[in-house]
Amino acid sequence: MAGTEFEQHTHDATVHDHEHWHVTHNWSETAGTFEHLASKHSHPHDHAEVEHAHVPHVDFDSEHAGEAHIHDHDEPVGRGG
Repeated sequence: MAGTEFEQHTHDATVHDHEHWHVTHNWSETAGTFEHLASKHSHPHDHAEVEHAHVPHVDFDSEHAGEAHIHDHDEPVGRGG
């Protein structure tokens, strides 16, 4: 986007829930191929504060849902120090 400046800003630490999909591959003797079995679950994730720069948000809540984040599954929300 020509003429649009990046904006340096901080996202506060936050906790939110969202769904995760898991797919397993199980060998089917009958079909002679793998079956793909899917399941989903939801649990809280905590995001550390982050400072970065990008084109300014228009609608933070909807745009944030599509951003990549690192989730610490070894230290779920509420169990960390």
